[in-house]
Amino acid sequence: MSTEQKWDHSVDVLVVGSGNGALTAALSCYEMGTRDVLVIEKSDLVGGTSASSGGGVWIPCNRYAKAEGAQDSFEDAKKYLLNTTPEGDVPEEMVDAYLTNGPKMVDFMHERTHMRYESLEHYPDYYTNVEGSRTGHRSMEPARFDSSLLGEDVKRLRPTHHMMRLFNRIYFTQVEAALLTVQGPGWIKLTMKLLASYFLDLPWLLRGRPRSRKICTGAAGVARLWYSMKERDMPLWTETAMESLIDEDGKVVGAVIKRDGKTLRVQARKGVVLAAGGFEKNQSMREEYLPAPTSTDWSGGVATNTGDAIKEGLRLGAATRLMDGAWWCTTISVPGEPAPRLSVMEKSYPGSCIVNMRGERFANESQNYMAFQKDLYKVHTDETPCSPMYQVFDARFRRDYIVGPLMTASLKPDWTIPKEWYDTKLVGKSDTVRGLAEQLGIDPDNLEKTVANMNAYAKDGKDPEFQRGDSAYDRYYGDPRFEPNPCLGAIDEAPFYAIRLDAGDFGTQGGLATNPDARVLREDGSPIEGLYAVGNCSAAVLPTYPGPGSTLGPAMTFAYQAAKHITGTQD
Repeated sequence: MSTEQKWDHSVDVLVVGSGNGALTAALSCYEMGTRDVLVIEKSDLVGGTSASSGGGVWIPCNRYAKAEGAQDSFEDAKKYLLNTTPEGDVPEEMVDAYLTNGPKMVDFMHERTHMRYESLEHYPDYYTNVEGSRTGHRSMEPARFDSSLLGEDVKRLRPTHHMMRLFNRIYFTQVEAALLTVQGPGWIKLTMKLLASYFLDLPWLLRGRPRSRKICTGAAGVARLWYSMKERDMPLWTETAMESLIDEDGKVVGAVIKRDGKTLRVQARKGVVLAAGGFEKNQSMREEYLPAPTSTDWSGGVATNTGDAIKEGLRLGAATRLMDGAWWCTTISVPGEPAPRLSVMEKSYPGSCIVNMRGERFANESQNYMAFQKDLYKVHTDETPCSPMYQVFDARFRRDYIVGPLMTASLKPDWTIPKEWYDTKLVGKSDTVRGLAEQLGIDPDNLEKTVANMNAYAKDGKDPEFQRGDSAYDRYYGDPRFEPNPCLGAIDEAPFYAIRLDAGDFGTQGGLATNPDARVLREDGSPIEGLYAVGNCSAAVLPTYPGPGSTLGPAMTFAYQAAKHITGTQD
């Protein structure tokens, strides 16, 4: 029987996954002349972790930054990356390919699709004390998008994480989030504006839509790409899982998929692009590769990210890199909520600290979330466990800032806090620091000493233990109303509170080794013909998370690179 007679369906390119990387690969192939492209998605919702994320994209020297007059260079960006990436973790040719082709990808997609971003002027690189860094304009976030353009398919779009929606209904941008959570100048006016835009959109509300028409962040980024695909009548099959890759004589020629309960063999004449996410929701793979403690329950990744693409690559002899790493971020698991909340901003605000069960600090709370948790794993032991940990704060902090699900005291008074949160020790409250510690099982003597130290540091404006507030990134999420250090404030107004954090993540970063064309490599460095990988199923190019959007930037850039190789397109 000939190969052609075995196929249930045949396309030029099969793309597995539906996040930014997947849709960029599909659209790039189409725009480069290879138009018979099929995208498949395991979930019933489109977008994967890209849609549920903040949607930021970190690409130095992109067109949006240049339009704002930002001064940057390839040389400075490379210097910054080489200074923040451990030697040997990432081949230099991958760094060069990323910095060279990222801006080209942005130009290509901007000119040919509905992809639109806005440069983040004040969002700094995550390691601003390193040579080559910038304090803004390297990251961009999706422009707002009118989701009604998707028609009834808006129901199939994965929404951005519920923590990025006001009252779980109204989307706001990353810039707006920074203002709202700290209740900075103008936050009330912004809140009123967001509420008005939602409630005055009667045609949308009367159609029974639970969330605002204008969407932001990750969902907007995916929606813009999907809308571009829909205009081109490009197929995207949801509830369709890749079960295995099909190879002949060492070349990938298609895949076995499952759709509507039926197993189908799909031929991919020019290639298969894997863009199916990492393995954060596969507990056995976590235990095999990641440092302990580790749990799928603490991950903010999408439930369908179980490592399918990585496992298939391994079966075919692919090499891997960085399998012991993830996109670390402490998380807050709230009973009854669909996914853990990422604890990104609130750790940095003045008037709180993070302690382990011994009541001791172990890292700079205001540094970027990736670095904070890497510090956690450096000091975590069975004798001195750092997960779970607690963020400790006082009544003033509770009034002024949103803390995970607690909101502010005016928006969520203490009497509305569910009893279950206290019973499960998610939240603690006491009139004294010692009482708070005893309630949660934290060492009371140490916690009293830690809080006393923090109060002294607040007066001096210096944290001799961990240098909190010394860097520009630290201060980005600080409160400028506090002097001399916007990240340091006293914890001295009763009652005292604490909320539990876990050593979570929003995806894994280890995966299949690839080259600058996103081709999957074997252990000997040779490419597996017909197989490409982008996003979290491929090994990270920016493993230290040097700036906001360090996952989506490479995912989209190397998706563009894969399309060029598949189609034979030259720059």
